[in-house]
Amino acid sequence: MTVTSIVQIVWALAALGVIILVLLHSPKGDGIGAIGGQAQLFSSTKSAENTLNRITWALTVIFLGLTVVLSAGWLPK
Repeated sequence: MTVTSIVQIVWALAALGVIILVLLHSPKGDGIGAIGGQAQLFSSTKSAENTLNRITWALTVIFLGLTVVLSAGWLPK
């Protein structure tokens, strides 16, 4: 296996991970309850949601970084 094919595999796994993690996020829209400002009264941040956000951002940065590397052709073939 070449370096390019290994990076492509990591890139594809990062893309799949981002898709799955975005689908796991809870919806942010509060519907009609957001009109009166009552949505902020009962919402609390959970550590699971924060961890999910951090992992999603990390995979997004990896995906975008590898996209630049692969599209620029900086790796040997």
